[in-house]
Amino acid sequence: MFDAFPALLRDELASLRGRYGPPLVWEVDLDGDPFDPIARIDDRVGEVCFVVRRRDATLLSAIKTFYPPNAYRLLTGGIERGESIYDSLQREVREETGLTVAVRRFLAAIAYRRAGAYAFATFAFLVDETAGELASGDPNEAVAAFRGVKPSELEAMARRLESLPDEFDTHLGGSWRDWGRFRAVVHRAVAAALAG
Repeated sequence: MFDAFPALLRDELASLRGRYGPPLVWEVDLDGDPFDPIARIDDRVGEVCFVVRRRDATLLSAIKTFYPPNAYRLLTGGIERGESIYDSLQREVREETGLTVAVRRFLAAIAYRRAGAYAFATFAFLVDETAGELASGDPNEAVAAFRGVKPSELEAMARRLESLPDEFDTHLGGSWRDWGRFRAVVHRAVAAALAG
């Protein structure tokens, strides 16, 4: 089931599947030039996407100060080398939202390829807000605002991300268009997993 991912991740992926259910597993080919986070594979093995379900049943999204207008997206954070996927999930949720959460489901495992070779991975989890005050605890994240979205809005978010202009941005080290196409994938995967 997890053959598309690096061997060092497969045992933990199997364990997470056992604890939180089987995820959708997608393999996606990326084109275009590298950008952040794809270009940072030397210091991380992938990322977690934490789909925070708020008490009003909306999903938490965010926009950063340097993003194009209305480019809200689900939150993600890097899995550092030597760090487990689960520990990364807990750390990133705490740093980026200030919330305490309960992990409910393993939604998706996405392996990205460039030129036919593994390039990056995103692992999406549904987590329920249980306590805390919503606030980014890391000023380096440059979060401008949070917004709750309905699961039915994820497809529209994916289309908005895919429509970003082909303009180079120094924060990304690449094109907004390429980044937006990459970011759209997890929104569609999460939507499919939640609908399934």
